[in-house]
Amino acid sequence: MHVTIPSAALVGIEAMPCEVEVSVQSRGLPRICLVGLPDLAIRESIERIRSAMGASGFDPPRHRTTVSLAPADLRKHGPAFDLPIALGLLLAGPGCPEGAPRRPDPSRWMVAGELGLDGALRGVRGAVGMAILARRMRLEGLVLPAASAPEAAVVEGIDVRAADALPGVLAHFLGLAALPRIPPVDVRAAIGVARPAIDFCDVRGQAVAKRALLVAACGGHNALLIGPAGCGKTMMARAMPGILPALEPDEALEVTRIMSAAGSAGGLAVERPFRAPHHTASTVALVGGGASGVPRPGEVTLAHHGILFMDELPEFGRSALEALREPLEDGFITVARAHGTARFPARSLLVAAMNPTARGNRAGGAAGAREERRYMERVSGPIVDRIDLHVEVPAVPFERLAGAPAGESSEQMRTRVERVRAVQRARQGPTLNAHLRARALDDVARLDGAGRRLLGDALERLGLSARAYDKVRRVARTVADLEGCADVRAEHVAEAIQYRVLDRHGA
Repeated sequence: MHVTIPSAALVGIEAMPCEVEVSVQSRGLPRICLVGLPDLAIRESIERIRSAMGASGFDPPRHRTTVSLAPADLRKHGPAFDLPIALGLLLAGPGCPEGAPRRPDPSRWMVAGELGLDGALRGVRGAVGMAILARRMRLEGLVLPAASAPEAAVVEGIDVRAADALPGVLAHFLGLAALPRIPPVDVRAAIGVARPAIDFCDVRGQAVAKRALLVAACGGHNALLIGPAGCGKTMMARAMPGILPALEPDEALEVTRIMSAAGSAGGLAVERPFRAPHHTASTVALVGGGASGVPRPGEVTLAHHGILFMDELPEFGRSALEALREPLEDGFITVARAHGTARFPARSLLVAAMNPTARGNRAGGAAGAREERRYMERVSGPIVDRIDLHVEVPAVPFERLAGAPAGESSEQMRTRVERVRAVQRARQGPTLNAHLRARALDDVARLDGAGRRLLGDALERLGLSARAYDKVRRVARTVADLEGCADVRAEHVAEAIQYRVLDRHGA
């Protein structure tokens, strides 16, 4: 007897279609042969399945049985194939004779789940990707463990059923008792803005840095904060989620899919992610990869549509920093391994912070200047060039700490950010100013005569690269939007040039 059950193999964050075919022969020694490039976790599943079937009151297979995971040239990883294999063995076995009622049709439902030795089901990674794949394949529904089903329910247009144990899944496909349906999630009603513990009104002084971070949030620009230890760089970076607008529904779905593939989702992602990897993080941890040739998302991907905060930037490994070139420029990262290549989205807002020297403070004199230069050279020129805003954050004198006004709150700043982003959407669609390319940038960032002369002079005197030239224009466009100006004028260009601190210092 032959049974085919749709399932999925996770490649990066994408779910790839995979069919579990089970064929039971009437002759031959009792044995289960598993083919189709399974990894060790899948090969070990046979023993888990035997134990789960016995604990659930089912007889293990007593005939020669072949289990094929198709397509045969796609390497499969992880324990998500436990449930479809076990279900196929039960439906194809002699205990379920041919012609027995099967409603719904198992060939029209995607099934995935890890089995415990007692027959209970455990959650799996990539439930959101599986739901998207099942909808694209026009399947009737998706059966997942109860721990993973709420993630899949964020995808509209697919019937998601939650199962606690193997017997319930078999009863569902024999038409004896339907599995409970997970109600779809209203994504637009669920999402909201982040509520960080730090409000910008708690940051005393630092008006220039606050203004720069407001510009960064409005246009999606990366920012580097440079200042002595204790001046508020980390505090302002951690307040940034509070001034970003709420996720759009499609952004929330994409963030949830990434978290699901990483195994850390518990339902719909309702806030923009904030990731702050330690400076000892490896290149693989930062940009993605993994053991056994299985690419998994790194921190730059987990921060997609949110904020990636890198404190003590020069202390990160050189190879880890250089690996940021592609995601900073293109918004994605391609991870190549021996068994395949995965492309991860990585369109996050980078907020980096660094001290001027390894000691954490400014150094005086010629020797101090050399020390600062050596420390800053730990971050390569191409990486610095890809960061839009370089902002000096000075130490705050005591009198400002004690008597400085509170300034704008995060809520007030977020209102301004939402207004500016609405202007950008009306003018150029969903693309933020920081991501404008070539002709689109030329169309929306036309400079007046004074602005062109000012930028041309800066290009010569500061030795700006062509990339920095475009970044200045993008930042100037955002400054003009923030001021409510349709045209980019000289004062907007001047402010954008002021945010190229390291260029001005020749670093």
